[in-house]
Amino acid sequence: MSNPPALPAATRIAFIGGGNMASAIMGGLIRRGLPAGQVQVVEPFETARASLLRQHGVAAQAAAGAFLRDADLVVWAVKPQSFADAAAPAAPHVGGALQLSVMAGIRAGAIAAATGSARVVRCMPNTPALIGQGMTGLFAAPAASAADRALAEGVIAATGDFLWVEREEQLDAVTALSGSGPAYVFYFLEAMQQAGAELGLPPEQARRLAVGTFAGSSALAKDSPEPLAALRERVTSKGGTTHAGLTVMREAGMDAAFIAAMKAAARRARELGEG
Repeated sequence: MSNPPALPAATRIAFIGGGNMASAIMGGLIRRGLPAGQVQVVEPFETARASLLRQHGVAAQAAAGAFLRDADLVVWAVKPQSFADAAAPAAPHVGGALQLSVMAGIRAGAIAAATGSARVVRCMPNTPALIGQGMTGLFAAPAASAADRALAEGVIAATGDFLWVEREEQLDAVTALSGSGPAYVFYFLEAMQQAGAELGLPPEQARRLAVGTFAGSSALAKDSPEPLAALRERVTSKGGTTHAGLTVMREAGMDAAFIAAMKAAARRARELGEG
């Protein structure tokens, strides 16, 4: 990731939806210097509004209104199934803004039609954004300018790393790989912890060993120019302990199951966009 441009000092951002991902983005922006007074949020649930005020000093509104007209950028952070209902009352007020969507599946054309703005950037973040270590894929619709792309980068960089994809359908793969990916990691960590406990370790020690191993291995892969297969082979001596473990995984078809799982997630992302 190259150094993203800083947000213009007067940038005003509105969030439609104030859940975990919206909170992660606005928290990162505020920590980087964006005044809380330049952030507007539409969030229907009172408990979520109270949380945003407590965590970030942002006073959220229960419903869309004319206050949204001041926004330079609108972040759509609602569930895909809720987008149509959320967009209807907001649309009269947001047509002049850049639309930044963190919703899985909803296509740029649908966002443009619902909001009146063809300036759309779609992105797919993931939950490590909550601690500033997210990985996000972005796609810009043709009407989004270079300045719009820079504004989107400045917002998303507050959550961690990012990359751009050239074709919108590639975001379905991003959704499957990194958007849903943390759940796969946690699933594997659960299994490692359980195995450690069944082998006689206290559960808290098994968890610490599993999480530390994932964190260290990911850091090594990130910093190494070598192919992932080469890194794996370096740990695997024929006839050794790692070889024994990998043999069981391969015989169980674990690699095929993981690939099938991600293809299923990508297929579901496409279905959300078509439905």
